[in-house]
Amino acid sequence: MTGRAAGAGRTAVRRLPVAPVCLTVAALVSGLCALSLGTPYVPPGRLLATLGSDGLAGLVVTELRLPRMVLALIAGACLGAAGLVLQEALRNPLAVPEMLGVSSGAALGVAAPLVLALSVPLGLQPFLALAGAAFGGLLTLAVAGFGRTPSSVLLTGAAVAAALQAGLLVLMVMADQLDLQLIYRYLLGSLSARTWDDVTGLLPWLAVAVPALVLCVPVLGVLRLGDDDARALGVRVERARVAALSIAVVLIAPVVAVCGPVAWVGFLAPHLARRLRPDGGAAGWLVRSALCGAVVVLCADQPARLALAPVETPVGAWTALVGVPVGVVLLKRGRRAVSDRRPTGAAPTVDGPAPLLRKAER
Repeated sequence: MTGRAAGAGRTAVRRLPVAPVCLTVAALVSGLCALSLGTPYVPPGRLLATLGSDGLAGLVVTELRLPRMVLALIAGACLGAAGLVLQEALRNPLAVPEMLGVSSGAALGVAAPLVLALSVPLGLQPFLALAGAAFGGLLTLAVAGFGRTPSSVLLTGAAVAAALQAGLLVLMVMADQLDLQLIYRYLLGSLSARTWDDVTGLLPWLAVAVPALVLCVPVLGVLRLGDDDARALGVRVERARVAALSIAVVLIAPVVAVCGPVAWVGFLAPHLARRLRPDGGAAGWLVRSALCGAVVVLCADQPARLALAPVETPVGAWTALVGVPVGVVLLKRGRRAVSDRRPTGAAPTVDGPAPLLRKAER
């Protein structure tokens, strides 16, 4: 009995929600750093009194740091949710906006008018990013046969993304020195000098994307079963993948228009979400992926602001620096866990990394 009690105690300890607690603590600490640290420094205990005051500290916190923090949370949530949608729709945990031509297309749509000296109002930049992202995504699907096989979509997307990035390099060669600096910082993703106007500009897009995400969740759950099973249940697989890509475009394009392509958040956040709840479904993973994406961007923005102060570094450089290796580690651990749970003698799946996304089948 004593051994059983000790084993039960160890199981209880292992089941404590350590990861959600760590995520919450990271968000709170990063939020305090975002509002307090910098020039001028505002002690955490005086933040509430400083908000809305007429002094320099109140102006900096209310008009610069607070909207930047809110924008980081919104951008991360959008990118995390978009990454989960793409991975679930294509049944591949390597399907991310950077690998499907979506982010590169959006960046090309925003950067081209700047280099070509075309006067474009700020309100139209999200539409340019939307057009570029839709072009990159639809080109990927068209060349891949409109999503007949997930692997072909991913491979084609990598080629399309490389071609669009080559177009961006051509634009950088054509740009003068001032435009080149702007384009370079933009392509790495930056939250510098963002205001409440940038935040409110994203709200109409969220009003469209959030209901579409809610409607998309049941279809994502069916697509995870495989193309044949999804067709047997009455889902038109190719159209469903196009719809999922469209939702991801609506999530990604406005963020890219405002912040630039903040890299690899859509790769890391879904894997963190699955790590938090390996046996969850598409709906639970979608919410957790959005939360993880928001926390990742908020945390990455702190070293972007402070590591080389007074010079700011692009937040996209930090998300890529941390996101890729951490995401790969989580992916490997997830695949190892699935292999350990597979019954002895069971036939291995043949869809590459997709077993990570098929756990709910068992």
